[in-house]
Amino acid sequence: MNRGEQRLATNRRAHASDPPAVLVVGESLVDIVHREDGIIEHRPGGSPANVALALGRLARNPELVTSFANDDYGALIREWLDSAGINVRNSHAGRTATATAYLDSAGAATYDFDVAWSVDMPDTTADLLHIGSISAVLEPGASTVSELVDTLRGRALVSFDPNIRPQFHGGTDETRSHVESFVTRAHVVKTSDEDLRWLYPGKNIVEVARDWVRSGPGLVVVTRGDHGAIAISESVGVKVSGRHVDVVDTVGAGDTFMGALLDGLMAINIYGPESPARIRALTGPTVTSLLNRATLAAAINVTRSGANPPTLDELSDAEQNAHTQASAEPGDVDVHDQVADQREKSARKK
Repeated sequence: MNRGEQRLATNRRAHASDPPAVLVVGESLVDIVHREDGIIEHRPGGSPANVALALGRLARNPELVTSFANDDYGALIREWLDSAGINVRNSHAGRTATATAYLDSAGAATYDFDVAWSVDMPDTTADLLHIGSISAVLEPGASTVSELVDTLRGRALVSFDPNIRPQFHGGTDETRSHVESFVTRAHVVKTSDEDLRWLYPGKNIVEVARDWVRSGPGLVVVTRGDHGAIAISESVGVKVSGRHVDVVDTVGAGDTFMGALLDGLMAINIYGPESPARIRALTGPTVTSLLNRATLAAAINVTRSGANPPTLDELSDAEQNAHTQASAEPGDVDVHDQVADQREKSARKK
């Protein structure tokens, strides 16, 4: 166990009695999943709701501001969220949103959405705010989400996952501008290589992540499916390998990664008004540990059907097993930018 991993484990235990207030804002919906074998399943979901579920199972007791109806689908969502100890603040919708998902032979999903998004501005404080996906682009609720970011970003860690759904966007230029307006105000951004290739066709994803860091956020993380993840900050750049597991489906994998990443950041006191400075102080070993843990959580999720993130005990057990089998991912490499490399060389000369 490296120093970063030891710090995560120690602080997770030490601060259990003084937990940060966690707020997630965004859509809840029901996935109507068409499997390749012809079976149709109904599963609760929605990217922000999945993140809240992951945080709930990691014993973070988040509050979720969302919207669904008092119908059968809404009852399914409510039971699912309640099971993870999530405090649900529901702006009641006329109907519960749905996403018809089609799974391919690899378990990857494509979606058709039936979503309306409107939410009341929460009168609340938080140490951490997570937003993203459809709720950040679909009006009238998107304006409320944007206003909330402006209200809380000076006193809370703000995380953003664009989780691009082309059905809800205009042209690429318009979408890029909208996404960047949230990126510049967030402290932590998690995105995927697929999202970046859609937003910036032909551009190197690491260069895009660096550009985003220069625009505002202290940490940008890019997930790459079974190839692992990349993280970029002003002074740190790391890449971790993926986990080799038998995939049932990939639904909720990125959201599980997001939840575990936020849990790890909170474990090392990155929340609240001091978040920007603390993110800038992150070291390479600590960021690597954060990514490895989030990648492990996502790997557990994909071995099960639907958005089904691990509990804290399950993730802790998996971490212990991973440490027993190997102390590090053999494919990890450094992706420092030239400025960071030069800074390190100058420090060595001194």
